[in-house]
Amino acid sequence: MSKFDGQQARYITGAKRNVPGLDGLHRMTGLLLAEHVPAKGRVLVVGAGGGLELKALAEQHQGWFFDGVDPSSDMLALARETTTSFADRINLHHGDVGAAPNGPYDGAICLLVFHHLPLEERLHILHGLRKLLRPGSPFVLAHVSFPKTEPGRSLWIDRHIEFGASTELDVEMQDAARQGMKDRLFILSPAEEEAYLHEAGYTGVTQFYHAFSFRGWIAYI
Repeated sequence: MSKFDGQQARYITGAKRNVPGLDGLHRMTGLLLAEHVPAKGRVLVVGAGGGLELKALAEQHQGWFFDGVDPSSDMLALARETTTSFADRINLHHGDVGAAPNGPYDGAICLLVFHHLPLEERLHILHGLRKLLRPGSPFVLAHVSFPKTEPGRSLWIDRHIEFGASTELDVEMQDAARQGMKDRLFILSPAEEEAYLHEAGYTGVTQFYHAFSFRGWIAYI
């Protein structure tokens, strides 16, 4: 038995509990990438820890090769365990986008990451990707996004916690999670999300996914 078996199960269960339609998001991501990524293409995954999106894309597109970057060595180890069946097509690297091998890549994704990062770090990733991706390549991203102004912000945080709350989360734990979202996450409105993508030089920015507190976009280099 792997030392990550329990952790892997908890991670997968937690992600599916908190993100509505996660399997569908992965499938849509693969479909959108495949409009431009060739049959033997290279795809870069930013924030690859855990490995769920890597596994889903590797299953969908058996000719693609992947590089994944993540600053957490523990999460990379979990990603390696999750994607062991596809190890011949997946390389994992410790660090941010600067740790990725030289391109050019045919596409890139960053799922469920940006709401953990302030704007300057997001822009660092976006500019880094521009140096690694072929011109015209697709970039898919998805994360928490809702209005910043009150009372909408607090209402959406309440909804997010209520949706993801499991039977083992008592009222105190839910309150702690709610406060954690307010204190630790960097949540921008959808309009702000699209504005900084344009600011970083991305084109064709289109929202393709909206599931409760999560939204997803495709953009092009």
